Amino acid sequence: MTKYKLISWNVNGIRAALKKDFWTIVNDELKPDVLAIQETKADDSIMSGNVLDNAKYQVHWHSNQLRKGYCGVATLSAIPVKGSFQGFDIQKFDLEGRVIITKYNDFTLLNIYFPNGGQGPHRVEYKIEFYNACLKYIEKLRKDGEKIIICGDYNTAHKEVDLHDPKNNQNTSGFLPIERAWLDKLVAHDYVDTFRHFHPEAIDTYTWWDMKTRARDRNKGWRIDYFFVPAELKGNLRDAYILPQILGSDHCPIGIDIEF
Repeated sequence: MTKYKLISWNVNGIRAALKKDFWTIVNDELKPDVLAIQETKADDSIMSGNVLDNAKYQVHWHSNQLRKGYCGVATLSAIPVKGSFQGFDIQKFDLEGRVIITKYNDFTLLNIYFPNGGQGPHRVEYKIEFYNACLKYIEKLRKDGEKIIICGDYNTAHKEVDLHDPKNNQNTSGFLPIERAWLDKLVAHDYVDTFRHFHPEAIDTYTWWDMKTRARDRNKGWRIDYFFVPAELKGNLRDAYILPQILGSDHCPIGIDIEF
């Protein structure tokens, strides 16, 4: 049996994170076997340079092809990678650089930066289309026998307990009924919210805080970052956790320990 430590972290710009002791945090505190980061805000010319050079990690990424400084994901692997793939093979989603898939001996990791619907109804619609495309894609992988793990910034708080002020955010993207319904659908398809699996009663546990209002100082946040696994991998899970003490972004890292 081999145990793996997987970490997911929206870094809100990799170049900004590098100026905030990113490698010290990764090497001395997180110590992941695989680190999935979202919102790199770095195009291919930056990612193909030395921005994430580190002898310990192999880096695979997916960058936005339409707009510089927007979206982007990267997965850093300290364990051997058997293959990597970008996107869902759907151009209107893939051009935004939101998905990097890495395959390992024991599992396949989907690192995803799900769309934010805050720019208006057209982006909420895009977000829901992306959600549905994601579910279709992961269900195919699952039926093909792959042991999949889906992590990242889902940009939606699932239940009222997952944000500090649910009453006043009913009409806010990130807590709209149509967005939350997709997470219900994911669970209905037998996917497990790993954090809730281990901590079903946890309150005041968030992964994102508004920087403009210094919400982190008062822990007025949202839990919008998740690791989901299909139910058949539930027995492989050893732990799931949120790391709010780790600074450097408006999100904090989250993680799972899983054994195969």
